[in-house]
Parts: sequence; structure tokens; C-alpha cells
Amino acid sequence: MSRRCRITGKTVLAGNNVSHANNKTRRRFLPNLQTASLLSDALGTPVRLRLSTRAIRTVEKKGGIDAFLLGTPDRRLGVEVMVVKRRVRRAQAKRAAAAT
Repeated sequence: MSRRCRITGKTVLAGNNVSHANNKTRRRFLPNLQTASLLSDALGTPVRLRLSTRAIRTVEKKGGIDAFLLGTPDRRLGVEVMVVKRRVRRAQAKRAAAAT
């Protein structure tokens, strides 16, 4: 499993450990990834994604996974998240058709 946030695209960065003697050794900065289950209102089921903590906060601020996905342009989302977005659109269209 790659160390990449599915929404923001945050990934591993490289840098140096620098000692007091100014010795430099390579190190990796890992993103703070969490497996999150976000409840989708349109689907009625939780959606499990591996997200950075920043992405989780952004989704909550936007009003949930459905509102976040529908308000975000497709070019900014990964393939895995685009599948969820299509499922949400279909579910909303189905509900709208059933309501009329």
C-alpha cells in the first residue's frame, strides 16, 4: 500500500538529519495517514479511505464526504476517490428520480 493520501495527494518527502557536527544523513518524512470510515449520506454506507489528517479535517469542514466530493473538481481527485464520487452522483440521481 502506497503512503499517499487519496484526496490531497500528500506523499513521502525526503530530507536530511543534521547533527550538531553538521553531518547529514538522508531521512524520510512520512505523511500522517489514517484509515478513515466516512459516512456517505447518499450511499447510506461508510466509505473507507486512507487519508491524511489534514484531508479528514477538510472533509469535515466541507460538510461530509458527499459535499466534499461533489464540490471538488475531478482533476484534483485520484482514481480511487473518483469511483466513490461516481457512486455518490448515481445514488443522488436515483433518489431525485424516485422523488419525482
